Amino acid sequence: MLQGENAVEKIWLKSYEEGVRAEVDVHAYASVCAVFHESVRKFGNRPGFSNFGVTKTYAETAALVNTFTSYLQNVLNIRKGDRVAVMMPNVLQYPVAVFGILQAGGVVVNINPLYTPRELAHQLHDSGATTIIVLENFADTLESALAETDIKNVIITSMGDLLGGLKGALMNFIVRKVKKMVPPHRIAHAIPFQAAMKQGMEKPFISVPLQLEDLAFLQYTGGTTGVAKGAELTHGNIVANMQQAAEWIKSKLIDGKEVVITALPLYHIFSLTVNLMIFTKHGAHNVLITNPRDLPAFIRELKRYPVSVFTGVNTLFNGLIHRHRFSTLDFSTWKIALGGGMAVQQGVANEWKHITGIPIIEAYGLTETSPGVCVNPLNATEYTGCIGLPIPNTDIEIRNEANEALGVGEAGELWVKGPQVMRGYWRQPEETAKAIDARGFFATGDIVMIRQDGYLRLIDRKKDMIVVSGFNVYPNEVEDVVSLMPGVLEVACIGEPNEKTGESLKLFVVKKDPALSQEDIIAHCRKNLTAYKVPRNIEFCEELPKSNIGKILRKDLRKSA
Repeated sequence: MLQGENAVEKIWLKSYEEGVRAEVDVHAYASVCAVFHESVRKFGNRPGFSNFGVTKTYAETAALVNTFTSYLQNVLNIRKGDRVAVMMPNVLQYPVAVFGILQAGGVVVNINPLYTPRELAHQLHDSGATTIIVLENFADTLESALAETDIKNVIITSMGDLLGGLKGALMNFIVRKVKKMVPPHRIAHAIPFQAAMKQGMEKPFISVPLQLEDLAFLQYTGGTTGVAKGAELTHGNIVANMQQAAEWIKSKLIDGKEVVITALPLYHIFSLTVNLMIFTKHGAHNVLITNPRDLPAFIRELKRYPVSVFTGVNTLFNGLIHRHRFSTLDFSTWKIALGGGMAVQQGVANEWKHITGIPIIEAYGLTETSPGVCVNPLNATEYTGCIGLPIPNTDIEIRNEANEALGVGEAGELWVKGPQVMRGYWRQPEETAKAIDARGFFATGDIVMIRQDGYLRLIDRKKDMIVVSGFNVYPNEVEDVVSLMPGVLEVACIGEPNEKTGESLKLFVVKKDPALSQEDIIAHCRKNLTAYKVPRNIEFCEELPKSNIGKILRKDLRKSA
């Protein structure tokens, strides 16, 4: 059936906001760097990035980027295609590092700073990264993982390195000595970020010709096996998503005039593309929030700026609306609240609209699609409960298990085709072939239904993936870690609803050692898994449901739970 036309064709186009085109020029720029350079030319004197009350203009940011590029090229001998890892939260050094790496022709490997040594070692080894820039708060984790990686060059930065003068020195003193947030570490030959920048100033950077086909990011995501895979995102993928977004937001936002709050971590694909790339293209003032979990401090920061764009996930929206001080903010400048990363709950959306006066505009995407696939129109006045409409230059198909195209009102797996779809999985041709068919459609693993007006409704996930606070957790990985415990005979992991995090992890464990306790399992998980992957609910049982070939049936566990 898929040999013919898409069963639903492009019925979503009729619901596009007036003036939004179905096709845009995704080849308008040669690379992500070309977009950045244009923004610097157009908005050089305007605020670019702020963090802890310190602001860098676009021109100042570009100067720092050029210096970092020079260091990578002239001192570390980074060449086109070399992978460079970045392990930092939202600080001013992050955009400097990312644009600096890309300008050198390198490939950015984003690392979650909260990874355990085991997780970090896998990603560094798999990517083949030889250089990493890491915030000192997480250098002890890197030290533990280094022996299992190809890392040769380590650049260690501190929280206050780009805050300047007394403020920067005071910030570093507080972080190290007062709050004691920097565990002891010793990495031979590591170079401080400020020393690297000093060396980078000695020579100009070397311009590297870049094309849309060149690799820009290895953005890691889990798979059905739980083994993290690097999605190969090219300059063309990211530029395409920027161009698609530009068409979508053109009626609502003004270039060089917006203030965007970046509380979601930039190493996550949602914030990376939307906040860093798209809003840099439009000359927005990007306010970087390093620790959004400190809600009182976060709200104080929101008071300082005439915010116009806010991006978040359901848990962040939910946390804010339950803080009285948030409702006292001046929302007169707020234009857009964009939700992604996980489903936005109706109750949260309603209360957000009540407090702020603007709806949450829900979007949908995946790491493998750079990430944007669907967005609700920005002229929506209420929360729609849908993931929106496919964006320009994007085609979709909804298929059943027999790989046949389905029509309106029929639930099936969403397949996506467009210039934002990744090139493939890094060094995994078999996994790539499973994910992208011969016609260029990518299998999302999500079950959706399309309405007559073209809006897509997300129904469920085809795979067993669990989403905790917007982050993907794969049960196999958790099960593999727990099964290493001598006292565990069998283990299964499922997700269960959680008002705070969307979903939380529940473990079913068959004991080998009768003395095994919940506390033992949680302690073991904390040593080997990032915090959001650690189960909070553990149920001991005599046996686990299995199929006739011995496969544990998670769906039966979900039913019983």
